[in-house]
Amino acid sequence: MFSERIGRLDGDAHAPLYRRLQRALREAIHAKVLGPDDALPAERDMAEEFKISRITVRKALDGLVSEGLLTRRQGAGTFVAARVEKNFSKLSSFTEDMISRGRTPRSEWLSKAEGSVTPEESMTLGLSPGTPVYRFNRIRYADGAPMAVEYSTIAAFCLPSPEAVGVSLYEALEKTGHRPVRALQRLRAVLFTAEQAGLLGVAPKDAGLLIERRGFLKDGRAIEVTQSYYRGDAYDFVAELNAQT
Repeated sequence: MFSERIGRLDGDAHAPLYRRLQRALREAIHAKVLGPDDALPAERDMAEEFKISRITVRKALDGLVSEGLLTRRQGAGTFVAARVEKNFSKLSSFTEDMISRGRTPRSEWLSKAEGSVTPEESMTLGLSPGTPVYRFNRIRYADGAPMAVEYSTIAAFCLPSPEAVGVSLYEALEKTGHRPVRALQRLRAVLFTAEQAGLLGVAPKDAGLLIERRGFLKDGRAIEVTQSYYRGDAYDFVAELNAQT
């Protein structure tokens, strides 16, 4: 039985039942009792087994989905989330990465705006002061769980308007013939600010990963600067290394 795998809903007797279920599931995931992509029983079955209401089960699972520990798949049920691996040596978009792994990507736009390059952006992109740019800020999701907060600045000549970007920024750039073909990326550890933590459903000062990317066209012009703040508990970056011969 499922309850035998994750244990009884004991712990703090004063805690609400949904929190006790969350704790039991969370500990089972961390202890590898429940592994990546393991399916959870149906909410009705869990309610009957633990002798609690379906509303309590749903509330507990909703919280773990927000934490990124569980994912819901349309028509299939609830599963333990698998950590996402990003190939650090391949220039691809978040949308392409998620689709290639059989996950459903989604973006929540926080802002799309027009502006002029800042002094720092002018140096990074090699643009003259006052050059128009478009700025994009969004939350990136995989299977409904927030994965990253992203800030992008794009040279305005690459797109007809900020609204030309729908699901994928790179897809929009490809349509205009301005998709980057090369990029320089830097990865470093960060602690999430209170604002970033709120957007990602984690605690302030939780560990995260910052990817700073500068994208170039075939002719060598830099047209993209992106800062992506990824959840450290849900994302892994990998790269293939070869010895020189």
